[in-house]
Amino acid sequence: MSILKLRNSPALRSAASIARIGVSSRAFSKLSEGTDITSAAPGVSLQKARSWDEGVSSKFSTTPLSDIFKGKKVVIFGLPGGAYTGVCSQQHVPSYKSHMDKFKAKGIDSVICVSVNDPYTLNGWAEKIGAKDAIEFYGDFDGKFHKSLGLDKDLSAALLGPRSERWSAYVEDGKVKAVNVEEAPSDFKVTGAEVILGQI
Repeated sequence: MSILKLRNSPALRSAASIARIGVSSRAFSKLSEGTDITSAAPGVSLQKARSWDEGVSSKFSTTPLSDIFKGKKVVIFGLPGGAYTGVCSQQHVPSYKSHMDKFKAKGIDSVICVSVNDPYTLNGWAEKIGAKDAIEFYGDFDGKFHKSLGLDKDLSAALLGPRSERWSAYVEDGKVKAVNVEEAPSDFKVTGAEVILGQI
């Protein structure tokens, strides 16, 4: 009985809440307003979505973050499932695709989708959903980009393995001006195009 009382005590519940908050803060502390995204992920490169033959002909080249962000206004969003998964295919990517004119009107140089996928699978999926001409797709094949930003997520329960949170950010010349992270990877409440448009 005393153990049950201890478990339900306000002090213990408060301590548990603090612990959860501490974990969340630590997880997202590297990506916040004012963060230099290239410095937060030193030496990390991404892989532009492409066919296997294009990968071979480019000698499997990668793209440094400085090439993506330096001197540019960029909107970037990350997908936990990525290629061929439900919310990513049916809601997240389409929300950006349908608002490209509004992003251009605000002076955005590029809208980027990044996912813990290989660039070949990502390329096939982007073509299938008809988004490759509007949005730039990049693979984070080994998850280093998301790990560096504290946005990695273990989704083994959904048979996806190490992946990422669902997130979005507005980045100007490498500096994060606004960032949004969903409470759960299956949520789609704060990372859609409409939200980030209001933050630019």
